[in-house]
Amino acid sequence: MMQDKNDGINKDIYPVQGIRPAKKMMFVAPCLAKVRPTLGQCCHQCTPDRMYNKLGQSSSLGFRDLLSVNETQTRYRGCLAKRFCYALFVSGCEVYASPVSNRVERVCQSNSVEEVLLAEENKPEGQRGRGQIGRLAPFLPLIKTCISPSHLRFMAWVMLKMFSSLFESIVVKQNHLAALQKVSKEGSLLVYIYVRQSVVDCALIPLVLFCHSLKVPYTLCPPQFYISPLRSVLQKVGVLLLPSAAETQQEAEMDSLYSLVMKSLVCELLHEGQALSVGVSALSGQGGQWLAHITQLIKEGSVPDVNLVPVGISYDSVPQTNVHVVGLRTLLHWLWSVLWRRPTGSVRIQFAQPFSLKEMLDSDRCRVDWLPLQDLLMPAILNNGTVSVFGRRRMSWFLPSHYASDPNEPEDPRRDLSVAVILHLLFLVNSYTAAMSTSLVSSVLLYKQRKGVSLSILCGDVTWLTEEMLFRNRDVGFGGSIADVVRYSLSLLAPYIIVLMPSSKDPYIVPRPSLHAILHLSLQRQTVLQTFISEVVGACAVSAMLSKVSASGISYVVRGGRADGAEVKGVTRFDVVLCQSELIEHALQLCHLLSPGLLPPCQSSKSFALDAIHSLVRCGILIMEEVSRGVPVCDFWKKKDPLIWAGDPCQCDSDCEVLDPHSYKISQPSHCPDMLFFLCGLLAGHLRALCWTTASLDHIEFPLPETVFVAQIHAYLCDMALKEKQHYESCSVEAAHTALRTLIDLGVILEERNEDYVSLNVSPLFQSSGNRQKLQYFIKQYL
Repeated sequence: MMQDKNDGINKDIYPVQGIRPAKKMMFVAPCLAKVRPTLGQCCHQCTPDRMYNKLGQSSSLGFRDLLSVNETQTRYRGCLAKRFCYALFVSGCEVYASPVSNRVERVCQSNSVEEVLLAEENKPEGQRGRGQIGRLAPFLPLIKTCISPSHLRFMAWVMLKMFSSLFESIVVKQNHLAALQKVSKEGSLLVYIYVRQSVVDCALIPLVLFCHSLKVPYTLCPPQFYISPLRSVLQKVGVLLLPSAAETQQEAEMDSLYSLVMKSLVCELLHEGQALSVGVSALSGQGGQWLAHITQLIKEGSVPDVNLVPVGISYDSVPQTNVHVVGLRTLLHWLWSVLWRRPTGSVRIQFAQPFSLKEMLDSDRCRVDWLPLQDLLMPAILNNGTVSVFGRRRMSWFLPSHYASDPNEPEDPRRDLSVAVILHLLFLVNSYTAAMSTSLVSSVLLYKQRKGVSLSILCGDVTWLTEEMLFRNRDVGFGGSIADVVRYSLSLLAPYIIVLMPSSKDPYIVPRPSLHAILHLSLQRQTVLQTFISEVVGACAVSAMLSKVSASGISYVVRGGRADGAEVKGVTRFDVVLCQSELIEHALQLCHLLSPGLLPPCQSSKSFALDAIHSLVRCGILIMEEVSRGVPVCDFWKKKDPLIWAGDPCQCDSDCEVLDPHSYKISQPSHCPDMLFFLCGLLAGHLRALCWTTASLDHIEFPLPETVFVAQIHAYLCDMALKEKQHYESCSVEAAHTALRTLIDLGVILEERNEDYVSLNVSPLFQSSGNRQKLQYFIKQYL
């Protein structure tokens, strides 16, 4: 009988104290025990000159745990040195001071800021009064942000103490840091890019650099802190906070002067030779405005060049921190709870090879043919079109409109170039992020063994998934024997799983059927989705083809999976022939619905769709067959048309992309259906949330403010999941935001901008229930 309490079940079998992560980074996969994927290389298409400056690869793995500090890392020995090793260690690290000097005057004298101030004062050019400084008063604390050595050492000691209570280890690969030290000695400007997951992210990168005696960057921190003493301390360690009057980044950007001041401040910091740390959100695009500022400064010639350093941060369990601290008592209470809590999970930090942003811009290979999403998909949705429009989806929400020369002209090439750079960096960061053991275990439990699995079979599935990740050049952030890795992961996931038969040698593990548990497990699967994104798109395209075959009345039998929540029993047979052109068509259409940062930025959508189909052939799901005709494809000598050499000037380049007609059959081995359903399940949560959001338009009264509309969508998603008692991974707040932005780009939802807020309304085209049903059918075919 299933027990829904985990007070004594999970703790008895998987105590956290008894299972520690392996200190030596060894591989789990036996066939790849001595091979580590080479990660961190820059893009060979956008930055070809940097291909020859590879990261140093030493014979040893060169891992270091920042929290394992002892007296051997200091200049002192003895009992007192062991007791105060953290304080002695931070006192011996090298610090690069950053005085403010005359930064305020230089920011005020910048052309863009001076023009706005003069226009507001209605004074002739060259006459600046005290009113200009008064207008800049809210931004003066930001401009005066500096790096004080004493404050930095103190904060580093506090961070080491706090992180030792939060995490069991913070592992960094040292030979990647050796490349950073080499670039820093050359005097290059460094900008570190990471994907926002928690407020802890913006503290980890400066701490790692400080512990290795590298220059600590100025951190562009998104959270808001209201405590004046805390703001003062953070601004003396290089943290650029939001203005005290603004609660969010969007509210701060409503001030016309804020963006200009921040751009001028970034320019002055780079002129001073300072490093920067920028966090970008893949869901909302927040943080991309800083990269847009840097891109514009390089295109204008204000800054000669910067070196971008993508940083991948992986958590066993993303820490849940209280970001909006409104009082000193709340802050002290939170710090006290952190210092006395048990460490949960480890952190893996991966620094990539620095590469030149100017080289990327000058190569002119980072440009993308942006098209509105409604131009890409509307013919297929409404008219059941079979010919796709080639191009990349333009995301109107990804960068605020005031970065374009005209807010009403989203086709501004400078804006499109900035978005292309941001998407490129998002993909690089996601590629360099190591896969943690909790990600693999969560993916197996949620998408391969949803009904439960024994511990022995779970170990086999995790071994298989680890080998597949390594074969796809994805590094892993764990080590040790497979049994210890799985047990350690289950101890971290104890609140979200149920263990049956705890006294047996082979217990049975089931995901806890609750909203909170499924959402947590689904969040862990992001790294696995990014690794298998090519196979996932191909599998969903096959699913769309099979749904059409089923709708046409042709029967086929599947065993081992679920279709629309109902199990299908029978013999494993897929006697269906799938056309190559139609498979590529469905894969291409699905690419336009994906979240940013998943697709390779330097590859066309059509080329990626073709690779997605070929990836299913490589992993054994599809079998390629020739279309029956008189002459086989491989028989070149009997072809009627003469051979055309690649150098023939009469041959057009587009003719080289014409594909020979092929068809595919689904492989018959018993593992094929399970693999197909596993791949489709990785993307099913996103697609189902989009389908349910479209259905919710029938129950919402318009117009509505954006915040109210997102709240109602989220409530509808939760109601649908609770009603069906499954698919809880589709009802997160992030899923509601992502679905809303997709409907806006599709033209289903229109934005009506007022003075104080943005209201949303349904477009006239989709006020018809028939068109909304066509959109739902288009999305459902991939489920």
